[in-house]
Amino acid sequence: MRNVPILAAFALLASLLAGGCTTPAAGGAPGLVGTQWIIASIDGKAPAAPDRARMGFAETRLSASVGCNGIGGEYRVEGDRLVAGPLISTRMFCEGLVGQQEEAVNALLSGAPRFRRNGDRLWIESGGHTLELHGAPTAKSKG
Repeated sequence: MRNVPILAAFALLASLLAGGCTTPAAGGAPGLVGTQWIIASIDGKAPAAPDRARMGFAETRLSASVGCNGIGGEYRVEGDRLVAGPLISTRMFCEGLVGQQEEAVNALLSGAPRFRRNGDRLWIESGGHTLELHGAPTAKSKG
């Protein structure tokens, strides 16, 4: 029974990542809405779980994982800042480098980081933490 909150959080995260056919609203984040990213580096280091290090942006929600827990919540763009929150996360215990990287990503996203995008590259920086992301190939959705 204690796994129910974890399963519910994963279901929420899966729905955030699924996206579907949407058109960005006027208040959406230009250049981010509907994009999926592979996390290439966290504070200059390769992700501990590179096959699961991802970030995505729907119209008003973001989702991320560095390989252990899922992170998600609402976001908006103010100038060159990404203002996210409140953020939710699954609550599994994550040891070692993946746990440290997850803490860094949580701190980064909670700190209204600056971001810049150049084509299929995205950089997010705040509070001494930096994410470098590369555009993820996306399948054409029906709709």
